[in-house]
Amino acid sequence: MTKSEAIFPARRQALYDMHRYSAAIRSGDLLFISGQVGALEDGSPEPEFDKQVELAFTNLKAVLEAAGGTIGDIIDVTTFHTDPEQQFAAVMAGKDKMFPQAPYPNWTAVGVNWLAGFDFEIKVIARVPGA
Repeated sequence: MTKSEAIFPARRQALYDMHRYSAAIRSGDLLFISGQVGALEDGSPEPEFDKQVELAFTNLKAVLEAAGGTIGDIIDVTTFHTDPEQQFAAVMAGKDKMFPQAPYPNWTAVGVNWLAGFDFEIKVIARVPGA
């Protein structure tokens, strides 16, 4: 049986403590990263949407790095949007910056009506070989 390990980035602990969850769980060479949002270090949302998306991707990268991974290790992406039609351009700009070339991970986008005060969230599964 594979033992699971909780992974946390060096900062942003406030949000994980506030809502009682792990940033990621490693099981073997798979890394299941909880939804990352545009949270400031104190756990509050970045108020500007474009910056919230950018910060969510930055926070995602920090969790990957804490696990010894990179953006290139991502195999599955799910994003959650409070207003997908209006937010699409900003999200695509962030996505294109994070994944500038093929092969791209698979991606599922879901419209939701509540994200605990946030407007965008990204959740991924990555394979981190040798970790």
